[in-house]
Amino acid sequence: MASLQQASNRLTLSVIVPVYNEKDTVAEVLRRVAATGLPHEIIVVDDGSTDGTRTVLQRLQDEGLIPGLKVVFHERNQGKGAAVRTGFQHATGEVLLIQDADLEYDPEHYPLLLEPIRKGLADVVYGSRFLGAPRRPILFWNMVANKILTLVTNILYNTILSDMETGYKVFRREVIEHMPLHARGFEFEPEFTAKVLKRGYRIFEVPIAFNPRDYTEGKKIKARDGFVALWTLLKYRFVD
Repeated sequence: MASLQQASNRLTLSVIVPVYNEKDTVAEVLRRVAATGLPHEIIVVDDGSTDGTRTVLQRLQDEGLIPGLKVVFHERNQGKGAAVRTGFQHATGEVLLIQDADLEYDPEHYPLLLEPIRKGLADVVYGSRFLGAPRRPILFWNMVANKILTLVTNILYNTILSDMETGYKVFRREVIEHMPLHARGFEFEPEFTAKVLKRGYRIFEVPIAFNPRDYTEGKKIKARDGFVALWTLLKYRFVD
């Protein structure tokens, strides 16, 4: 029987990396993504960075040492959701995977994330931070907010997700081909989840290790984003 990595390689995988002011981590993230040997292409969307990230990305692109690397530059900051949607427009793979650029999520999990899709068991896979894998125990109130938003998702959409807000979302490209997505910021996660659930796509969750940053290390999501996410879940329960 072929190994999991060999089987995963039969799926053309586009990894989408939204980036904003991550000059200290983006090169290492891209190195780890490429080291998996799985991506057909790595699409980095720089969302108007001002800290030198753009220079790092231009150098990486010019050197040609990251296989399949494509870099797209937003001239101004528009938000994570806008960057992800730009990535979708440039992706050509059968399967799309969203990868943050801050080292909180480790690409070593790619084979595990791809397995349910490879086996035909799922259209969408979420990497859950709350299914027992190792994690760095910080930011209690962020965890509480995540739990509340996931609970609201489960109530509104009659499901049993453990981690709606996860940054690791993997899916077949046809999932988004006719899905109108409007999020410009962090509300991408609830909008995407709401529309996946309303359309009846099969979601699997797999456990992933998680190494969160604190705010002194550059974490960007704020309390306001939690209220925006809650409103997004309520809105898309009743409209598309």
